[in-house]
Amino acid sequence: MKTKNILALAAGLLFMANFTNGAVNQQPADDKTTKGDGFVVLELFTSEGCSSCPRADELLGNVQKQAGDKPIYILAYHIDYWDHQGWRDIFSSPENTKRQYWYADKLNAQVYTPQVIVNGKTEFVGSDEAALTNALRNTLQGSSASTLKLTGKPEAGKMAITYQTSGSKNVELMIAAVQKNAERQIKRGENGGRTLRHVQIVRRLQSFKLEKPANGQVNITLPKDFTAAEWEVIGFLQDKVTGEIHAADKVVNDI
Repeated sequence: MKTKNILALAAGLLFMANFTNGAVNQQPADDKTTKGDGFVVLELFTSEGCSSCPRADELLGNVQKQAGDKPIYILAYHIDYWDHQGWRDIFSSPENTKRQYWYADKLNAQVYTPQVIVNGKTEFVGSDEAALTNALRNTLQGSSASTLKLTGKPEAGKMAITYQTSGSKNVELMIAAVQKNAERQIKRGENGGRTLRHVQIVRRLQSFKLEKPANGQVNITLPKDFTAAEWEVIGFLQDKVTGEIHAADKVVNDI
């Protein structure tokens, strides 16, 4: 299936590309869309057992490809409550399901797949292309009073991450080890017979209370199959009372 709408970045401006019969009709965003120093954390709750989920994976995969150096961070959590429908998702975990229910409580929202949470504050159906487009446009043109900078280097299955923060209080540092891409042959369940392509799979999420809020270091354990080329590490500052995410960053390799 061809995409109908992707996030395209050109000449420092935000464009939305509309594909019709293979032709591209690019519409530049207005000035308000391209201003601001906002960031976007897109958290997708998904499953290989859900027939509506591949479309959400596809949409976020296009954002992943087009994001460039924009502050867009994608995290896909595979939940486990679809595993009893004839197919077990090997990326699923009860911890991911627990996180989705935690958000449902914070946002007074339902639990379903595919569901996207934006900056811990709003949610929508992950396959809703218009909602995704609006979330990207509106959030990037916003602003943030907080900052987060992360550096680190993988070594022997672990990573010491140095952080620098400003502007946030009463937050925890969340660190996600993310597998950027995967392809799976699905043999049973609602997606039986399909080949699914996943992006930005959260394979491990760790939380740290910041004893030194402004700067310091935390240590994480990396998944056994972690490689610097095929994975990335994303961190964000989250208010554990409201769920709001105040800042985010990818770990830069500290050579």
